[in-house]
Amino acid sequence: MINRIKELTEQLNQHNYNYYILDNPTISDYEFDKLLEELTRLEQEYPQFAQPDSPTQRVGGEITKQFVTVPHVFPMLSLGNTYSIEEISEFDKRVQNALLQKAEYVCELKYDGVAISLVYEKGRLLRAVTRGDGVQGDDVTQNVKTIKSIPLKLFGDYPDFLEVRGEIVLPHKAFEKLNLEREDIGEQPFANPRNAASGSLKLQDSSEVAKRGLDCRLYLVLGESLPFKTHFESFTKLKEWGFKTPETVQKCSSIEEIRSFISQWDKEREQLSFDIDGVVIKVNDILQQQQLGATAKNPRWAIAYKFKAQRVATKLLSVDFQIGRTGVVTPVANLQPVLLAGTVVKRASLHNYDIIQQLDIHENDWLYVEKGGEIIPKIVGVELSKRQEYTEKVSFISHCPFCNSLLIKKEGEAATYCPNESGCPPQMKGKLEHFISRKAMNIDSLGEGKIEMLFDNGLVKTSADFYHLKTESLLGLEKKIVGDDSTERIISFREKTVENMLAGIEQSKEVPFERVLFAIGIRYVGETTAKKVASYFKTIDAIANASKEELKAVDDVGEQVAESIVQFFNTVENLETIIKLRETGVQLELNEEDHQLLSHVLEGKSIVVSGVFSISRDAMKQKIELHGGKNVSSISKNTNFVIAGENMGPEKRKKAEKLGVQILSEIEFENIIK
Repeated sequence: MINRIKELTEQLNQHNYNYYILDNPTISDYEFDKLLEELTRLEQEYPQFAQPDSPTQRVGGEITKQFVTVPHVFPMLSLGNTYSIEEISEFDKRVQNALLQKAEYVCELKYDGVAISLVYEKGRLLRAVTRGDGVQGDDVTQNVKTIKSIPLKLFGDYPDFLEVRGEIVLPHKAFEKLNLEREDIGEQPFANPRNAASGSLKLQDSSEVAKRGLDCRLYLVLGESLPFKTHFESFTKLKEWGFKTPETVQKCSSIEEIRSFISQWDKEREQLSFDIDGVVIKVNDILQQQQLGATAKNPRWAIAYKFKAQRVATKLLSVDFQIGRTGVVTPVANLQPVLLAGTVVKRASLHNYDIIQQLDIHENDWLYVEKGGEIIPKIVGVELSKRQEYTEKVSFISHCPFCNSLLIKKEGEAATYCPNESGCPPQMKGKLEHFISRKAMNIDSLGEGKIEMLFDNGLVKTSADFYHLKTESLLGLEKKIVGDDSTERIISFREKTVENMLAGIEQSKEVPFERVLFAIGIRYVGETTAKKVASYFKTIDAIANASKEELKAVDDVGEQVAESIVQFFNTVENLETIIKLRETGVQLELNEEDHQLLSHVLEGKSIVVSGVFSISRDAMKQKIELHGGKNVSSISKNTNFVIAGENMGPEKRKKAEKLGVQILSEIEFENIIK
């Protein structure tokens, strides 16, 4: 059971990272929610196996480092999700039982954008902060000020302090215009308006944000002594104060009325000028909201009904096989273009060998396509009644289409992969793209298009080659781009582009060792694992010379990871790249000053962190480590104490009290380390 909990934790954290950092979700909201439900249930049954980085302890994704991180005045909780009216009825029963009376609800659209907190003091916009991890987020005030629907100064009789929450969205017309502009300059178009809105808020230049055409849809008001008693009335006040209020809000006093509202907007959502992915149902009376309260993650007075993915049938034209940076082969179906959830779908992933076998796809079949969460198209079935006679079954390739290597599929694994890591072009390019990525070396002046140009012109084959690039070899470098409509255009490296690239490459030499270790792309070594391995061994040489058993002594490094690290450093090409990186001045050992203990006051102590604090949980855990302590995920007789924040898990509190483990408040903990 512990393995399943670990597996789910790792999967969900990766999906959170894809969704919130990379803006590139790979599963639907429905699939994510089902995995999260399973993990929540298992952790309730086996609390001793809950992982310290479990997504059940979090509200959202990770915090970017491009903007100042600030704490929220009120935690930005997420909503509990459901896909069925029956669960809405169960929600209604829970509310009535808690209040001992019938409640009135407000139904509103669930905007598909980027959550934002707008703080006003004395009528002026003081701060705009993203959700972040729910406790703290990124200050994006300068960028948000460019959004015309957000007032910089309020009108009328407003309170001295006010927090308004909403979603930053990109209307369809603005989205289409933006993507046309990106294609014109050779940039990859955004996958959907939500990704575009998120990417826009992360831009460093607010003047560029102003050109994007962002909008804001509001859904909540917070503050002390607010001049209204219901959620519905709050929108009237917001309008008086100068805000753009939602056009579609309805009071409902029965499940039938809620059902009708959901049904209407499930059908009519495509007529809107912006994206929605469901309906939010809230208790209308604010006093009742306060009585119902919240869990650590969700308010008990609201729930979100998520629309299920839309499905269409279209004809299979052909199947391509793509190779990723780790060599994994992904079959992709080329489809007869079809309109789905407001966009034209031409391609969809078939995932792997097992899925192709399971679906039993034949040439020229008619396939059912869904867009999970209205983002990623995927094949979910075959319309057998339209299958032509004597058509051949789609077969999985046996050799790599790029380097002709014999493909490998290990027993018990779903993935098929090409083993030619150092000679397969898409793998080589994928490794280069990973190396420069934000979480790795963070060379933001390079992108996928530029990597391809450098690779195709023979200037960069391994990560070490970046550090030998010269201005004279880059200036005037050109690439012909052929669009879907067969039109051609040329993109080239100009003087300023080259200058920024070389400056970014030079700056990356200061990136700390743990991120360099992540950047070199060892299979199964993610960001967290790289940090732990670097902290344990201190230098790249010590890691390269470590045995499998020595590597397994590192926390969270199992058989598979240890074997992969050993194999990486036993490969001549990889060792040659490491030697070249060392010669360029890249950091290949730990800077002890950055990891020096502040004290030994917690040395030898095992500590559990539970609840919400004035700082993030990661920051709290870092404090423990800097004072010599060890973070552990579950309470046992060997636990020295628990640091309890607000909304500490009741099961953990019960277990700590049963075992006689001391429970400290955040203030008591701070007094110890001081």
